This record gives sequence, C-alpha cells and structure tokens, in this order.
Amino acid sequence: MVTLRKTIEKPTRKNHLLSKTKKITRPIFALLVLVSVWEIIPRIGIVDRVFLPPFSEVITTWWRLALNGELWKHFSTSITRSALGFFIAIIIAVPLGLLIGWYPFMRDTLNPVLELFRNTAALALLPVFILILGIGELSKVSIIVFACVWPILLNTIAAVRDVDPLYIKSAKSMNVNDLQLFKKVILPASIPTIFTGIRMAGTGAVLVLIAAEMIGAKAGLGYYITFTQYNFQIPEMYAGILTISIVGLTINQLLLFTEKYFSKWKPTR
Repeated sequence: MVTLRKTIEKPTRKNHLLSKTKKITRPIFALLVLVSVWEIIPRIGIVDRVFLPPFSEVITTWWRLALNGELWKHFSTSITRSALGFFIAIIIAVPLGLLIGWYPFMRDTLNPVLELFRNTAALALLPVFILILGIGELSKVSIIVFACVWPILLNTIAAVRDVDPLYIKSAKSMNVNDLQLFKKVILPASIPTIFTGIRMAGTGAVLVLIAAEMIGAKAGLGYYITFTQYNFQIPEMYAGILTISIVGLTINQLLLFTEKYFSKWKPTR
C-alpha cells in the first residue's frame, strides 16, 4: 500500500514541477524573442538605427545613466509622485466603495455621477488641474488621484454588490453584527475584485503622471523622455521608456503578490 502511494505521488510531484518550470520559462522565452528582434532589425536595416537603436546600445546607455545618477533623479521624482497619488486614491476609494456597494440607495443615487466621471479621461482635465492648482506638485499628484480613484472605487462597489448572498445569509443566521459581517465575509470575498481595480489604478498612475510630466515639469521620467527627444538623444530617450516599462511591470508584480497574500483563502489553479 505504501509502495503504491509513493508510485502515485512521484509522478504527481514531477508534473507539478514541470508545470511550474513552464510557467517561468515561457515568459522568459517571450522576452528573449522580443529583445532579439529589437537587436536584429536595426542592425540589418529594416528600420533606421538612428531612430531605433539596437537593444544592446540602449541597455548600455541605461546602465551609464543609472551609474551617473541622472536616471535615478528622474525616476525618484516620478515614483514619489505616483506613489503619493496612488495611496491617497486607495485611502479615498476603498472605504467609499464599500459604503456605496453596501447601501443600495447610495449606489442608485450616485451612479449617474460615478458614470460621468468614469467616462471622463483624466488627461482631458489636466489643463483644468493646472489652471486651478498651478504647474507644481499639487496638480500632478491631484491628477493621479483623480485617475486612480475611479477604477478602485467602481471595482470595490462591484465587489461588494457581487458577494454571494448565501455567504451573507449564512453569517446572519449566526447572529453576527454588521462589523463582523464586513470583516469576516464582505472584505475577504471582495478582495480579488478590489485588487483588480487597484492593479488597473497602479498602471494608470504611472501612465497619467508620465503624460502630465511631458507638459509641465522640470524633472521626472516624462520630462526626461521629452527633453531627450527634443535634443535628439535617442538612446537616452529609449532608456527612459525602458525604465517606465520596468516600473510598470514591477508595480504590477508587487500588487499581484499582495493580492495573493490577502487572498490565501482563495483556491489556486
């Protein structure tokens, strides 16, 4: 019996290991293909290397800028603005979304206003923010807050609204109060959908800030990309763009890790 159990478990563990290896190697392979194409097409003349330098040239420039501190100065400015606006949006949107999602009269009353702002592009309002708040830090952080609030808020409302009614009825049958119901049922069931909105906002925080920095800023990755473009410093421009891609990917992975931590109850596939 013990021998039979070991025979069954051994292939299962081996298959699990192979599955995890494939999950790691496939993204790496896709990135290697992308980098290889980027390296080859300028060198064989498909595109002009003046406008698209080979990847090796861009990464060499990126490393030089990282070592001399030029890239770090703009990166730290952008990430500080993005993080501040992003966390303010979470503090505002999650509690508000829980309240609106839990109370139907609030949801029905505010729905037209929410839909109006949800369908208003944040960058379309950038001139308004600059006119009212000036071209300093306040306008940039405020536009990030505005852009991030709506995906978090709407996903939080949907998360609370879509909690399985059987969970709520079962909890109420045990005579739990509203606070315990929120803590033990509503929040755990809502976390995956809330984090979907948070991940969308995390990406949006970087993209909106970069666009805002291209218009009115003296530091930041958006400013640096525009500055290098105007001065025809093409490798430096791509180094800035590559930094933005790395930042966006890192933020997404950190949020995925955080979501998994708070969703331990959820079965994994």
